[in-house]
Amino acid sequence: MLREIITTLLCGAGIMASAQQKDLVAYANTLQGTNSEYALSHGNTYPTTGLPFGMHAWSPQTGNNGDGWKYQYKATTIRGFQQVHQCSPWVGDYAVFSLMPVAGTLKVNEEQRAAAFSHKDETARPDYYKVTFHNKTTAEVTPTERGAHLRFTFPAKTPAYVVLDGYNALSGVKIYPAERKITGYVTNGRFIPQHFRNYFVIVFDQPFEAAGTWENVKGQIFTDALSGEGKGMGAFIRFRNGAKVQARVASSYISAEQAELTWQKELAGFKDLEQTRAAANKTWNTLFNRVLVEGGSEEDKATFYSCLFRANLFSHQFFEYDAQGAAHYFSPYDGKVHSGYMYTDNGFWDTFRAQFPLNTILHPTMEGRYMQALLDAQQQCGWFPAWSFPGETGGMLGNHAISLLTDAWVKGIRTFDPKQALDAYFHEAMNKGPWGGANGRAGWKEYYQLGYVSFPESHGSTSQTLEYAYDDFCAYQLAKLTGNQFYQYVFGRSLYNYKNQYDSATGFMRGRKLDGSWVEDFNPVKWGGPYTEGNAWHWQWSVFHDVQGLIDLMGGEARFIARLDSVFSTGNKVDVGYYGQMIHEMTEMVNADMGQYAHGNQPVQHMIYLYNYAGQPWKAQAHARDVMKRLYNAGPDGYPGDEDQGQMSSWYVMSALGFYSVCPGTDEYVIGSPLFPKVTLTLENGKQFVVEARRNSPENVYIQSATLNGRPYPHNWIRHTDITNGGVLVLEMGKEPAKGRGLEAADKPYSISRR
Repeated sequence: MLREIITTLLCGAGIMASAQQKDLVAYANTLQGTNSEYALSHGNTYPTTGLPFGMHAWSPQTGNNGDGWKYQYKATTIRGFQQVHQCSPWVGDYAVFSLMPVAGTLKVNEEQRAAAFSHKDETARPDYYKVTFHNKTTAEVTPTERGAHLRFTFPAKTPAYVVLDGYNALSGVKIYPAERKITGYVTNGRFIPQHFRNYFVIVFDQPFEAAGTWENVKGQIFTDALSGEGKGMGAFIRFRNGAKVQARVASSYISAEQAELTWQKELAGFKDLEQTRAAANKTWNTLFNRVLVEGGSEEDKATFYSCLFRANLFSHQFFEYDAQGAAHYFSPYDGKVHSGYMYTDNGFWDTFRAQFPLNTILHPTMEGRYMQALLDAQQQCGWFPAWSFPGETGGMLGNHAISLLTDAWVKGIRTFDPKQALDAYFHEAMNKGPWGGANGRAGWKEYYQLGYVSFPESHGSTSQTLEYAYDDFCAYQLAKLTGNQFYQYVFGRSLYNYKNQYDSATGFMRGRKLDGSWVEDFNPVKWGGPYTEGNAWHWQWSVFHDVQGLIDLMGGEARFIARLDSVFSTGNKVDVGYYGQMIHEMTEMVNADMGQYAHGNQPVQHMIYLYNYAGQPWKAQAHARDVMKRLYNAGPDGYPGDEDQGQMSSWYVMSALGFYSVCPGTDEYVIGSPLFPKVTLTLENGKQFVVEARRNSPENVYIQSATLNGRPYPHNWIRHTDITNGGVLVLEMGKEPAKGRGLEAADKPYSISRR
């Protein structure tokens, strides 16, 4: 199936964008990861049609209104084409409305209007989605940053309708037949401020023969009504029989007037869908050609560019441009309009690990704007975002905004006031907010008084201690780099708190009670309780900033390596523990069949790179290639778990380039084994960084020797400036490990214990 998908993408869409440039976008399959459901995730994605970090994207809809699984590969009907923002099925979506072509008799209800389709009649690319239904109606979509251009082609002589669905909350519509236009608003979403509205404007290129409104609660149709408000209020338009209808759509969170302005800026100049698509294709191809891979299989290229696509979707822009071209935004936190930039739809617990570090390489200008936006959000909300959607949800654990800020500062992106950032983090670290586990700190008093978060007072306590210690390291690092002695002292005392969770008797990080004793009935394969979405095997390694300290804690390199090896050699047994039943993360670990290595979730994704710290870097090289080969592909089963706002994809992209961000907040990336014989990164500053892996192949995964800019390079890490200054990293690859390479202390990546 995968080879058929790739052939369809490359041949059906046309592989050449021009005589000179390969259309790399043709490799990216937006159906990757869509064969997912509640009990088992192969990505939990939907076929997004959008631009990099666009404010809105679009997707076909197979699920009911409000269903987090908005598109499932196993579905056989489509009921609409939605404006989408959803970063996870577990939180749903917001600001949604949909359009659906209906041929023959008018049907407005989402079940009744659904049209049957086959995947063989579907094209799913970043810049373009197309499907021809069994009833011979064709739908096409291509994106702009804040809108989309759609086209519906109806069978000859068949009555032609387009139905607008107002989704599942208060909405309003107005129809202007003379202008061939619909305007309106929707208000749906769980984490939205008071008075939130998404204003939209839709302009059609064909005259209306009839129009009316309807509401989707009872399915009532109001023939000839040209306006309406209410829960799920929508509209329908009838066109001439057999029409080919284009609809250009734009939306705004600020006002109806801003929606009109955005429509003029982004869509007025594109009369035909092909023009809009050409602009979208150029945007994606420009980005993809900045990360140019050469050699390797067609399957590997399809997986790589499909992942690169998803690595560049989140966070979404939440700002718009006024008539003078200045950025401004409706704040999802205080509900007011502010000047400047804002971003949202991201869970930092997932993405601080690789997605944001990848941004520091590819998008430093955007990253700089984002860092100031974090501080603006904190001022408007009272707390740093942890998982915004679009307002703060507080989802998951940790206070990882400080990781983003410190990582940017360390890498020369210094667009914000570090004292303001540290003050805000201090507030975050010394309080618990009103929302989820990552809004402030659960168990913060115990963390500072005892040196750990206690169980059962806080579920996920061991995980919390480990991640708090890392975040405190980031604050310490930022304070040290900016000469802030107070915060350097405050957080320098707690960044070693991870040691208080280590039980030398079992050799694992364990849950502790208030009295200091260990939680009873310890079983390293038991999920939950002191561990968030994992077990002791997974959380053993979350000491990003001090792997050397962890090695020492565990009794030295030999024991550390043995425990790393045991992750893979131990069976994939699951004790459901505190969850009481199998959850999808457990099933995904079992299906991966790599022992206790659970790549389908975040806590263990960096683990294989830790061999570089303990004198056996060749094992990191072999495991990195094995994970890329076994657990990823470009098809509907493309991921080993939730894709999570670009994190799963960014792991693959960075690993395929040959390095990974084990410890954001430092300027080092840990070297693995590049997937392709050659990669050329073209940076924003115009310089190029080339990774050339000579004699690379599926068998030749081991680095034999290396040079950086012509000089021997024995290290297992590379600095951010080595990349951004441009240069050439040459790796000689072979089929046997080079066990004498990269063993000196200076060759090992950063640990604060070795500073």
